[in-house]
Amino acid sequence: MQLFRRGDRGPAVAEIQANLTTLGLLRAAPEEPVFDQPTDWAVREFQQNRGLVVDGIVGAETYSALQAARLSLGDRLLSLAGKYFVGDDVAALQERLTELGFDTGRPDGVFGPQTERALKGFQREYGLVSDGVCGPSTLRALKQLGRLVVGGRPHALRETEVLRRSGATLAGKVVLLDPGHGATDRGAVGHGLEEAALAEDLAARLEGRLTAVGVRTLVTRGPDGCPTDVERAELANAAHADLVVSLHADRADSPRCHGVATYHFGTGSGATSTVGERFASLVQREIVARTDLLDCHVHHKTWQLLRLTQMPTVRLELGHVTHPGDAARLADPAFRDTVAEALLVAIQRLYLPHDQDPPTGVLRLPDLAHL
Repeated sequence: MQLFRRGDRGPAVAEIQANLTTLGLLRAAPEEPVFDQPTDWAVREFQQNRGLVVDGIVGAETYSALQAARLSLGDRLLSLAGKYFVGDDVAALQERLTELGFDTGRPDGVFGPQTERALKGFQREYGLVSDGVCGPSTLRALKQLGRLVVGGRPHALRETEVLRRSGATLAGKVVLLDPGHGATDRGAVGHGLEEAALAEDLAARLEGRLTAVGVRTLVTRGPDGCPTDVERAELANAAHADLVVSLHADRADSPRCHGVATYHFGTGSGATSTVGERFASLVQREIVARTDLLDCHVHHKTWQLLRLTQMPTVRLELGHVTHPGDAARLADPAFRDTVAEALLVAIQRLYLPHDQDPPTGVLRLPDLAHL
């Protein structure tokens, strides 16, 4: 879709401003539909709150999030019919069903098959027509019942228990590696480096190390492929991967920007992947401990790959190709080997019980054979 930013005008801008006003982020839309400074600030605040890229530009992802944010549970009938329903009303339904003990998976705001199964289970158990449609009678029942699951956020409890039951060993686990961009989309470019090529190389180095310890690895693309984030997520879900590691490098208009950051799914309003957050923290800490890259910390985002994957997923932004220091490190094969080992160690540490988890930066590849 067309990108809308400061200075633009027209009916689409008026719609964006109306949504921002409804959400309480814009005091009042201007008489003329002009994308002005207050609108820019409101868009940035919305993007920050929703875990999107904060750039003040309304593209497809921000526009979809604005549309989704307007919806409250009960505004429309929800069901698995044709294209998936997406919105805050779906997230509210998922949270409510999960609180009542029905597993919708991660509360991601997408009405998919697992949400439908949970809704039908709730309807059967409470004597309603089990049609998978959230209509008036189902809404009344949902509002009348108190919360049954206690002791923490239900999805977080389930996610942690699945991790615990999978065991400490890496052998037999499935990890999907996702080198970002691809084909004619080279991603960030700077100092003679291309993000897509760096991601491919790092994925190959990590794949070899994972295979050596018995992990079954899948890769989302080859050199000539560039699937969408939705297609990458579908591949991970169809393969029933245990983890997804998405590999990227960053860029910035300022050559002074540098450092490494890791991202996991989270909305900023409570919904998050607990295990994904821990995994992102382990990745970030291991890389920072083994390299001299600036620590840009761990952050939650609602990017499609993070949101649509059903397993813990992290996205690594390994330095800025536009920074001379970061670029020099990224160009060094020995540095990429170090990062691949850091990623392998982070994956192993995710599965270790707390009493067996070594300090950050200590575990090495030969040590994994004894775990």
